Amino acid sequence: MERSFSKPTALVTGATGFVGSWVASELLSDGYRVRCLIRPRSDRRNLPALSTDVEWVEGDLRDPVSLRKALEGTSHLFHVAADYRLWSRVKGEMTRTNVEGTRTLLDACLGLRMEKIVYCSSVAALGAGEDSVPITEEMIVDTKTLIGEYKLSKYMSEQVALSYSDRLPVVVVNPSAPIGARDIKPTPTGRIVLDYMRGMMKAYVHTGLNVIHVRDVAKGHLLAARKGRVGERYILANRNLLLRDVFGILEKITGIPAPNVRIPRPVLLPLAYLSEGVSRVTGREPLVPLDGVRMAHKMMFYSGEKAVQELGLVLTPVEDAFRDAVEYFSTPEYLGRAIRPFPGPGR
Repeated sequence: MERSFSKPTALVTGATGFVGSWVASELLSDGYRVRCLIRPRSDRRNLPALSTDVEWVEGDLRDPVSLRKALEGTSHLFHVAADYRLWSRVKGEMTRTNVEGTRTLLDACLGLRMEKIVYCSSVAALGAGEDSVPITEEMIVDTKTLIGEYKLSKYMSEQVALSYSDRLPVVVVNPSAPIGARDIKPTPTGRIVLDYMRGMMKAYVHTGLNVIHVRDVAKGHLLAARKGRVGERYILANRNLLLRDVFGILEKITGIPAPNVRIPRPVLLPLAYLSEGVSRVTGREPLVPLDGVRMAHKMMFYSGEKAVQELGLVLTPVEDAFRDAVEYFSTPEYLGRAIRPFPGPGR
């Protein structure tokens, strides 16, 4: 019993989500006691409380009192919670969660003896390029490429987090597109994999992104807490791929033919405007998000070399990440009862 209480305690926000659940799992494996900040109706399926070292505390990023209570007795904070969508019916909703929520949480940390605070930002906060040159931590962010409320809110919340580094031991990590199991909602990147498995991807656009196994993202958080320099940010990224290359990997894993028709961006713009208009009426996410189309001509390529060199992050082949994602989505829950369940990799 004494040994259990001697373990360091880490508070994880967003522990029921995709990345957060992996961060919590890695912390448990590394010998931490984990306190998960949840809301009363949080879906806990991603991280069942099977360990005595997991504690669930109710709170809200908009409630300073609940945050202060959740932080009592902790030595580490991993702020992973974020509103990650390409579209929201309510303007300003993502900003309130991602920016003001971060500010309120860090205010609650002031005066506490925290060993390290790891803020999970995103490569979305670093902008995007017109060419294939990977973006690094040292490059100046081109704010004109922060298209959509999500990207802008992550940029703003990262600036908030870094502004506290003179008073708190804050380190920032910037994950690229995580791929793997437990993408419960799923995220926009996971949606690409799921839609491909459903046979909905009939064409592609010329765009690029960086992908990384979600487990590596979680390990990067722990390494940042152990070795990261206060006030620094570390890109957690692996392989830069064109969307066409992503479909090629999925074709090999699933046996579903990759699309070979390329759609010009101007063709998508009218569809996106129409789709968004319908969504404003129905309240449902648009089939073709306008911000997604606006980003389509950008190359979202990034370099994770700093995390590899300074933190010692070891990267998993991205093919393994896609296999894990395909296996996770290979259930009637995701593919639908009317669609023959995909057998999954290795079956």
